[in-house]
Amino acid sequence: MTLPAPLAEIVDDFAAVSDQEKLQLLLEFSRELPALPAELQEAAMEPVPECQSPLFLSVDAADRDHVRLHFSAPPEAPTTRGFASILHQGLDGQSAQAILDVPGDFYSALGLADAVSPLRLRGMSAMLTRIKRHLRE
Repeated sequence: MTLPAPLAEIVDDFAAVSDQEKLQLLLEFSRELPALPAELQEAAMEPVPECQSPLFLSVDAADRDHVRLHFSAPPEAPTTRGFASILHQGLDGQSAQAILDVPGDFYSALGLADAVSPLRLRGMSAMLTRIKRHLRE
């Protein structure tokens, strides 16, 4: 699987812990999702309706070698925030091509299938799909 180094490290972190610890790790990621920059707080961001909780994203690919990703999800949606934070930490600042090369089902390597519902996993897949769509446009 071809993953940018930061995302590969996150996948390795999940692989190194038990199923119960995976949920704890996901919650830790949810607390690490950065706040939106001031210029995006009032901006129209793209909704990701496939997510069970409200999630919005912004993809800034003006510099194709350094793509900026921003996510907004409510604090009461820790799973959604955790997935967004994983994508942010693993892909923000990467090149457009590196992000496009990430397999659409990379999240299966996180080993969360037994811990969270398939619907929630599809939400993470939808986030990545929308990011890639922006990069192809």
